[in-house]
Amino acid sequence: MNRTIAIAFTLLFNMTSPLFAQAPKGPAAPPAPRVFVATARVETLDEPKSFVGTVMPLRKSVVGSAAPGRVEEYLVNEGDFVKKGAPIAHLRRGIIGAEKRAAEAELEVRKAALAEMENSLQDEIAQAKAQVAIAEANRRFQHAKAERAKQLANAITKEALEEALSLEQQAHATENNATAVLRLLTGTSWEQKREQWRARVAVQQAEVERISEQFDRHTMFAPFDGWVTAEFTEVGQWLMQGDKAAEIAELGSVDVEIAVLEDYVTKLTPGVMGNVEVHALHGQRFVGKVAIINPQADARARTFPVKVRVENVVDERGPLLKAGMFARVTLPVGDEKPLPLVPKDAISIGGRTPVIYVVDTAGGKSTVRPVPVTLGVAQGQWVSVGANELNAGDIVVVEGNERLRPGMIVRAEPIQISFP
Repeated sequence: MNRTIAIAFTLLFNMTSPLFAQAPKGPAAPPAPRVFVATARVETLDEPKSFVGTVMPLRKSVVGSAAPGRVEEYLVNEGDFVKKGAPIAHLRRGIIGAEKRAAEAELEVRKAALAEMENSLQDEIAQAKAQVAIAEANRRFQHAKAERAKQLANAITKEALEEALSLEQQAHATENNATAVLRLLTGTSWEQKREQWRARVAVQQAEVERISEQFDRHTMFAPFDGWVTAEFTEVGQWLMQGDKAAEIAELGSVDVEIAVLEDYVTKLTPGVMGNVEVHALHGQRFVGKVAIINPQADARARTFPVKVRVENVVDERGPLLKAGMFARVTLPVGDEKPLPLVPKDAISIGGRTPVIYVVDTAGGKSTVRPVPVTLGVAQGQWVSVGANELNAGDIVVVEGNERLRPGMIVRAEPIQISFP
């Protein structure tokens, strides 16, 4: 009996002993993520004001036909991107093309004739110079023979003397004739003929240029890089001179046109930077600068048209900012007041409202909390936010904020960001 109780107690102890053993340790907690932080500052700035506006093309052109004719080819569609100088449409060019080829052929004929004349003239001049040299040598030879015959007049017959004198005269005449031919070839007469042929070539060259211009007028070209925003014709349609073919809009850069009250427009100058928010792009923001301030106000609204220029984002899908989009522009035109500023990289844009992560050091730990902010105007690498949203000295996360969550413990390392 006692033996049975002892065995049972031993079994019970072995079964329950793990309950009293020390629990194994779990995996160590991951280290706090490292972030880089900067200190918010407060500066006296013009209070930003917002204005609503519309995205407009930087340039827009209606391409028209420079000549009457029937559309033979229409090479673009709405939404296509075209480079400057790219053809948009061709009119029928059969007759004008034949005239162009005929004029070019005639020009080549006249150039060849001029070259042949100039080359043959050079050969004739060389030959004439050689004849003059031969005639001069013969004249000297015959002159020497005649002088010798005169000295021997008493020793030779009269016929021999007369023959020597006659040959001398013939040599003189031959030399004079050769000299006259050379003078004719190098004189004013030949030069005038050459200038006449050169003038004929120039006239035909001008004719080729005239017909080429007429030929080019049968093609409509893009005046600048841009997108086709409207089509006004089609293959087979007859166009008169000046009729519209297509509309091209330049969207590599765009202007946001806003109406600014007269109370604020005096604080604007070209080059002033502003923020542009586009509602259709889920509030995506762009940096723009004032490009044009129209000095003529709307007499009824007392507002001045102002254009804020923005560099567009273009990818394989086309321009991100499209003509006609609604936009909100923030410009520093209000009264001066102290405003907090933070580095641009501290702004987290992903939700409906921009957020800044502020680092709190209470309790000896660095924890982050999100603070919704209202963006103002950029100042170099910094941007202003709402007057009561941050305080001077607040520590904000500049790098590493994309992976943060409220209340997360972080390892903060300060960095310096220059302020203009």
